Formats: sequence, structure tokens, C-alpha cells
Amino acid sequence: MESPDSKYILVISGKPEGPFSIEDLKARALKPGDFVKTPEMVDYKEAHEIAELRDLFHFKRQITEPQYFAGLDQRLLAGALDLFFVSGVYIVLGFTTILFVPDQENRIIVGVSLIVLIPLTNLIYHVVMECSDRQATYGKQILKIKVCDEEGKRITSGRAIARNFYKFFSGLTLGIGYLISFFNRKQQCLHDMMASTLVVKERLF
Repeated sequence: MESPDSKYILVISGKPEGPFSIEDLKARALKPGDFVKTPEMVDYKEAHEIAELRDLFHFKRQITEPQYFAGLDQRLLAGALDLFFVSGVYIVLGFTTILFVPDQENRIIVGVSLIVLIPLTNLIYHVVMECSDRQATYGKQILKIKVCDEEGKRITSGRAIARNFYKFFSGLTLGIGYLISFFNRKQQCLHDMMASTLVVKERLF
């Protein structure tokens, strides 16, 4: 918990102002839904989300539904970056191996192995990263988007596995499973709907 001397930047009429002390916030009658952050915080949060302010102002923590969703273009670009990272490692290893494997048959085996290993590793990589503390693969982190449940919370490993497995169904629809994200407010693809997940982006002010 931070000290009562903490300074907070407060969003007033859509603009960040401050920093304000705790006493200043009390004088302004801080409300649970007001957006605040300390200079050290990366992003703004609603006042009820911060433990110190909940204790000092006797706020009750509320479940806040995410409001800022990642578009399909961001998601596809993140996916392309991730595939580039994963396949790049294997391609370098594959070429290095082929240089030391003179036999043509073994070279073919190496090539076929890459075709199997790249998508498998990409799948495992997505599952592990999406249920981690960062809630995002490196591609998503670069674009400042992450995966969460419908309440904005970190997903479990089981849900991460299900979400990535359901991508198979999105693919079977010849892309329609992805395009339906244009027709719903939360911009969910078919696999997101099936897994009850969201891809959200950072709040901007």
C-alpha cells in the first residue's frame, strides 16, 4: 500500500490534471469511477481499482467491463509478428542443421519437421503467454493489446488452451469467424465468443 502522501493525477472533464494529494482528492469528493494514476503507474485506473484509495475512501471494488477493444487489424498484425518470431528461430536452426547434414533424405526430414514444429510451437507460445501475467504474446505487447476474460481479468491456462483451439473453427469458416468482429461491439472473433474472451487495448487520454 502506498503512503497517504501519495500524489495522484486525476482526469477532469477528459483532461489529466494534478498531481493531487489525498487531501486534495477528498476536497474534490473523489468518486469510485474517477480515473486516476500516480506518476509511476503506466495507465489510468478507476479509483475503486486502487487498494489505497479503496481503504482511504471506503470504496467497494466494482467489476468494470473493458471498454477499449483491439481491432482486427491490430490482432492480425500481432499474429504476423508472433509467427515471424517463432518461425524465424526455427528457420535459423533449420538452415544451420542442413549445413551439417549432407544426406538429402535427412535434409527433407528436417524440412518436414519445421512444417510441423512451427505451428505447434506457435500454439504453445500463444497459450503460455496469454495466460501469463502479461496476458499477451510479444506481438500483442508491441501493439499494447492483451487477452482477458469478459470482466477484464487474466485468463486461466485452460481458457487459453480452449481459445487457441477454437481458432480452428474460426479458420474453418473461411475467415468469417474473424470478420464477425466487425459486427459486434466488443470486436470478438468466433473463437473469442466460444471461449468468452476479449482482446483489449490500453486506455488512451
